[in-house]
Amino acid sequence: MSNAVGLDEEAVSAWIADLGVGAVAPLTFTRIGNGQSNLTFQVDDSGGAQWVLRRPPLGHLLASAHDVAREYRILSALQGTGVPVPKVLALTEDPAVTDSPLMLMSYVDGVVIDSIGVAKALTPERRRATGLSMPAALASIHRVDLELAGLEDLASHSPYAERQLKRWSGQWEQSKTRDVPEVDELAGVLARSIPDQRELTLVHGDFHLSNVITSREDGRVVAVVDWELCTLGDPLADVGALLAYWSEAGDVVTGPFIASTLDGFPTRAELAQAYFDETHRDPAALGFWHALALWKLAIIAEGVLRRTMEDPRNTAAVGGPSTKIIDDIVARATIVAAEAGLQ
Repeated sequence: MSNAVGLDEEAVSAWIADLGVGAVAPLTFTRIGNGQSNLTFQVDDSGGAQWVLRRPPLGHLLASAHDVAREYRILSALQGTGVPVPKVLALTEDPAVTDSPLMLMSYVDGVVIDSIGVAKALTPERRRATGLSMPAALASIHRVDLELAGLEDLASHSPYAERQLKRWSGQWEQSKTRDVPEVDELAGVLARSIPDQRELTLVHGDFHLSNVITSREDGRVVAVVDWELCTLGDPLADVGALLAYWSEAGDVVTGPFIASTLDGFPTRAELAQAYFDETHRDPAALGFWHALALWKLAIIAEGVLRRTMEDPRNTAAVGGPSTKIIDDIVARATIVAAEAGLQ
């Protein structure tokens, strides 16, 4: 046993043994990933086989947040659709096994570029291959037939931009540690600039470099993970978010995600071009979605800052956002909005 916080290892081991997946006792559980959301564990058996286990974070949670059962439903629906995802094996909400839902998935071997160190170990050619395969993975998500996959009722069909602005403006009011007039000004600009929603697709909601597993051979995306923010909405929202998280070497403000500044990774313009070449969608509204994603990123970071101020134990091992980083993200959002002609 490995004393993994949040798991009754004896009960979970017995549950996995009864699933018929060939697990050979004893099992060991190791926390993996550096996400601050659902907890992810690598499961190893004594025969060398591996699986992945997901559970919600510890402590008090909002009703809809970190819903592992919903994530299980989404991943189950995506099996065989052409979207690269792990194979889902089982879900349990049995109180004799766990205090919250647990999902068991296949282990996907590959590289997760979740730090500058991992990115530096790759060749520029591998970095470029990974970057250019991300729009193709995103396009596969946006191609999913909602009716065929049984995901039509996953979320509201009302206009996505309005939903996002309302939700995140509320989050800002609850989580801000100070007044930042530019955040409110941007909310106004975005509200006045909402593009018409022409289609409704599956939206990953958190698509960036840390949430894909890439091939050890050629660098392409072999699995998209962390589906807890998945919803129905405008596909360009995912493209805007990818650009918001994608820093470039020439940026005055790189923000917290700096792996993509290394030589070899494509530029934001190249990522966008690859996506539109693949999907033939109209790129006209991309500036709106890019600015919205940066505005939202600043609000998320402010929430993390507030939690660390209220309780220093919430500080991640890699540190947390500072007011300067947040102000810099807001400044970048303002620039992107202006360049897109939003006013």
